[in-house]
Amino acid sequence: MEPPRRKGDTTLTSRPAYLEGDLALVRSWKDVPPFEQEEDEGRFWSAHQLDARLLQMSIHRNDVRESTTITLRFDPRMLSRIKRIARRRYLNYQSMIKQWLSERMEQEMKEG
Repeated sequence: MEPPRRKGDTTLTSRPAYLEGDLALVRSWKDVPPFEQEEDEGRFWSAHQLDARLLQMSIHRNDVRESTTITLRFDPRMLSRIKRIARRRYLNYQSMIKQWLSERMEQEMKEG
């Protein structure tokens, strides 16, 4: 006989499916249907689990090529002028330099 349940009692009367070991494996994102409501999604995931490889592939790792720090030496007067221009444009001067370099690279690529 079960003990009486009280308000707020989180005792489960049966073991969740994930403890039973009978969850269906989802090996591809195509196997996950579109859900109309959160309850539908909850029911799906209470009976399914992601395959370890799919789970591993879905973890985002920073690409080492996303950003690399470099050091540039500027003449102090040139740097002051760059900072002044950036302030007038409400930009961070480093971001503005990056933008200038990007624009010039595009121009160079077009010209060959």
